[in-house]
Amino acid sequence: MSLRQRAPRPLTRMTCMATQAPVPPQLPRQTPSHDDGGSVVLERRTQKLQPPAMHQVVMLNDDFTPMEFVVVVLQEYFHKNREAATQIMLKIHLDGRGVCGVYTPDVAATKVDQVMQAAHHAGHPLQCVSEPVE
Repeated sequence: MSLRQRAPRPLTRMTCMATQAPVPPQLPRQTPSHDDGGSVVLERRTQKLQPPAMHQVVMLNDDFTPMEFVVVVLQEYFHKNREAATQIMLKIHLDGRGVCGVYTPDVAATKVDQVMQAAHHAGHPLQCVSEPVE
């Protein structure tokens, strides 16, 4: 095969030349400090983490759900002792609402679902909501 009959070679990465030199990636700026030996030491910057947003689980009063059922729900799903559950139940009864606990949003949503399912299965119209803590 002569030079004229040779098939053209496909272009590859190696055959193309860059017109500009590649730029190295930029590293985050850090504050250098000098010690007595003349060497440079980079100081770490600490990241400030925020705690997760908290939600409170609130039970609402109604005229049909028995007080004893509310106490049992507080004991079973919120792990309150009998006395604490009775105090929360009385607050719900007298004030129209009472905080059962404060949790992360996903745990609070799970607690609300558990209470609503238990009330539905028992045939009670008990209402429970989750709201952000202010």
